[in-house]
Amino acid sequence: MTTLTIASAQFAPVDDTAANLETVRAAAVDAVARGAQLLVTPEYTSYFTPEIDDRFVAAAQPLDGPFVTGLRRIARITGVALVVGVAETGETPDRFRNTLVAVAPDGSLLSTYRKVHLYDAFGSRESDRIEPGDPSQLPVIEVGGVRVGLETCYDLRFPEVTRRLAAAEDGAADVVVLPAEWVRGPGKEHHWRTLLTARAIENTVWVVGVGQAPPTGIGGSVALDPSGTAVAALGAEPGLLVVTVDTAVTRRVRGVNPSLSLRRYAVVPRD
Repeated sequence: MTTLTIASAQFAPVDDTAANLETVRAAAVDAVARGAQLLVTPEYTSYFTPEIDDRFVAAAQPLDGPFVTGLRRIARITGVALVVGVAETGETPDRFRNTLVAVAPDGSLLSTYRKVHLYDAFGSRESDRIEPGDPSQLPVIEVGGVRVGLETCYDLRFPEVTRRLAAAEDGAADVVVLPAEWVRGPGKEHHWRTLLTARAIENTVWVVGVGQAPPTGIGGSVALDPSGTAVAALGAEPGLLVVTVDTAVTRRVRGVNPSLSLRRYAVVPRD
């Protein structure tokens, strides 16, 4: 069996890309010191303000811009893989992409994932400024022999996203990481933890949710094993959560509860 130590950096990004890059760098150094092979940071790590407006569009950068270039440099220097939420330049001048960038320890770009389900709920409208990602994306990367699936924030409310990652015929995910900016509000902490737990249980897969800290986000970063048990968690304050994913645990859980192999339905993306 195989293990992978994942660090999740919970913090509140600001409207200064250089400052946010420095926060990632410091977290990467800390993650390596604590034995992590992969560092995951929240949604909108590169740039954030509470309102999704034209400032986001102006701050967005292409994948060969200074922020992602800086991420690649951090990975090379520290030797840790990264999954980081960025505001990526869109195809149209009035919109941007909500993108996860996965970087290998050698600094090469492993994959990207552009958020599919935009947060047009609870009074917000991401679709006013964000281009949705292609629903056919199936972002599963490999780090240290462990397959890591990627999804973002509001995707969590759509169980099909995690199911496709966990049941992919060509390299199913052993762990799903979910960077988020889970906005504070009545019942939102309950929704976050309940949905993350459900995705772990129903797919018998490790799940790591990585939240932004307050004032806008709820924090609440957590790592759940394939039985839905929380093995590490943070409260609302900034911090670094470290967990070791072990595929032997997955095998044991699936031996008792083979629900993934017993399913009778396939999930097919639609436009």
